Amino acid sequence: MKQVCNTNEPGTRLLIGADAIFCTGSWTTADIASLEHLLLQIRWPSGDITFDCSALTALDTSGAYLLLKTVLILKQQERQIILSGLKPEFTALLQLVESSAKNIEKRPNISSNLLIKIGKFTINRFHNLSGMLAFIGMTALSLFHSLTHPQRIRFRPILHNLQSAGFDALPIVGLLSFLMGLVIAYQGADQLQRFGANIFIADLVGLSMVRELSPLMTAIIVAGRSGSAYTAQIGTMKVTEEIDALRTIGISPSELLVLPKLIALIIALPLLTVFADLTGLLGGMLMASSKLDVSFAMFIDRLGDAVHLSSFLTGIGKAPVFAAIIALVGCYQGFQVTGSADSVGQQTTVSVVQGIFLVILSDALFSIAFNWLNI
Repeated sequence: MKQVCNTNEPGTRLLIGADAIFCTGSWTTADIASLEHLLLQIRWPSGDITFDCSALTALDTSGAYLLLKTVLILKQQERQIILSGLKPEFTALLQLVESSAKNIEKRPNISSNLLIKIGKFTINRFHNLSGMLAFIGMTALSLFHSLTHPQRIRFRPILHNLQSAGFDALPIVGLLSFLMGLVIAYQGADQLQRFGANIFIADLVGLSMVRELSPLMTAIIVAGRSGSAYTAQIGTMKVTEEIDALRTIGISPSELLVLPKLIALIIALPLLTVFADLTGLLGGMLMASSKLDVSFAMFIDRLGDAVHLSSFLTGIGKAPVFAAIIALVGCYQGFQVTGSADSVGQQTTVSVVQGIFLVILSDALFSIAFNWLNI
C-alpha cells in the first residue's frame, strides 16, 4: 500500500511506499517551498530507501539541491540510499550541483585568514596597476596618432576643456593661493622679527610658493575639481551605453574623450600655477607690509634676488606632469564604472584619492631628484 502525499501544487507529488519513494511531477524553484515543507513532515520508512525518479517531469538546480540534501540527511542516519530512474540530463544536473556543493563546503574561511586577505588585496592592486599602464599606453598611441594626423585633433573639445578646467578654476585657485601666501608670511613674521630679518620674508614666501606650494596646491585643487568631473562624465556615459555607441559608429572614445581633456589640462595647469604664484606673492606682500613694515617695492626688489629663474621653472616644470596624472587617472576611473549610479560615485571618489596621492608622490620624487641634481 502506498501513501500519497501532495505538495499542494498540481502535478507535483511524492508517493511513499514500503519499498520505494516515487518522485513525480515537477521539482523546480516554483515548487520548492511546498516540497521542502512536505519533506520535513514525512515519516520515512525504516531500512534502506530507494528513490524512484522515473516519473520526474522537470528538475532544476533548486530541486536537485533539495533532493541531494534529503539524501544526505538520510545517509547520516546510516541508511543506504539508491536513486533510480533518473533521466540522463537529470543525472548530469545532480552531479553538477553535488560537485558545486562540495567545493563550497571545502572553501576556506578567508575572513579569518589574514595572509589570504593580503594576497587578494595585492592581486587586486596589481590588476589595477596593469590596467592603468595599459590605459596609459593606449592613450599614448592615440596621442601619437593624432599628432601625426593633425586633422584628427578635436580643437573644439580642447577649447571647451580649457575653459572648464582652466579659466573657470581661476577664482578658487587664486583665493586659496592668496590665503596660503598670507598664512606663510604671518607664520614667518614672528620668527624673522626676533632676528631683525624682516626683509627675508620675501625669500620665505617667494621660494615656498614658487617651488613647492603653488604647483602642488593647484594640482590638488584641479584633481578634486576637474579629475572628479572627468570620472563622472565618462562614467555616466558608460552607464548610459554612450561609450558602446561611440565604438559602434567607429569613433574612438580615447580620441574623443581622453585626449582633449589631457591636452587641455597640460596647457591649463602651468598657467594656473603662474596665476597661483602671483596671488600667493600678493598675499605675502600684504602681510609683510602690515606686520613687518616691508613695502611692496622692498619686497619685489628682494624677491628678484631670492627667487631665480631656475626656481620658477622648477615649479612650472612639475605642472604638466601633475596635469597628465590627474587627467589619466580621472579618465581611467571613468572607464572602470560597471553600470550603476552607485558605481559612478565610488569611482569618482577613487579618482580624487588616487589623483591627489599620485600628485603628492610625484612631487616627493621631484624633490628627491632635484636634490640629487643640486637644482
